[in-house]
Amino acid sequence: MRTELVSEPGDPAHPNEDFASVGLPASGQGGALVLLDGVTPPAGGDGCVHSVSWFSAHLGGALTELSLTRRDLTLPEILARAISRTAGAHAGTCDLSHPRTPQATVVLVRWSATEVEYLVLSDSALLLESPDGSVLPLLDDRLSRVPLATLTSAARTDATLRNKEGGFFTAAADPWVATRAVTGSVPRSAVRALAALTDGATRWVETFGEGDWADLFALVRKEGAQTVVDRVRALETADAEQRVRLGRSKTHDDATAVFVEW
Repeated sequence: MRTELVSEPGDPAHPNEDFASVGLPASGQGGALVLLDGVTPPAGGDGCVHSVSWFSAHLGGALTELSLTRRDLTLPEILARAISRTAGAHAGTCDLSHPRTPQATVVLVRWSATEVEYLVLSDSALLLESPDGSVLPLLDDRLSRVPLATLTSAARTDATLRNKEGGFFTAAADPWVATRAVTGSVPRSAVRALAALTDGATRWVETFGEGDWADLFALVRKEGAQTVVDRVRALETADAEQRVRLGRSKTHDDATAVFVEW
């Protein structure tokens, strides 16, 4: 098995709010991948004394452990338990009812000799490559379907769209959101390799239009995850003044890419 993991902060002066892990149990049977993209709160705060990085590390650690040790649980059940465990770790010090309480997007994959299970919540991406080389993108596109004008106000987004039906969902303090994730499974024989990427890395496709999902997967496979991040950084820097593609988005975002090949 070949694995590769690259993660870079958008700003070296600030902590990386992404989390990624690839776990292989001591039994040698199967494995799991976890990818989180912590959601940076607006200047008004999030009602929590902990950082988003703290939240991502705690939620990611719980997801990794549960994915490897509790094969009797479904992936939504694992996500729900991990959210509850993380909420319990700071419920006594923080306002978990705050709409911007620390939260993250989620990609969770678990595989055995016969099956590959997946869960995607919010706008990180999971790409599966079949033995014939075709690439299947597994996406939760609800955020992209929200009208851009509606997203310009953080307060309005929080009140009407975040973790609400008709809006979009992220893993925060309520385990219920696990039921809203995109989930499924495919035969293990149908997957040759996979890649998981936060939206800081998927900008190569979604913001700059350098290629489609199959092109992005081919780039990861051929030149490595670091090349993807490097190319995104170059595109961001080139667009920084004119803001043709970036618009009002921040110039650089935390970017993480994970590749697994059997």
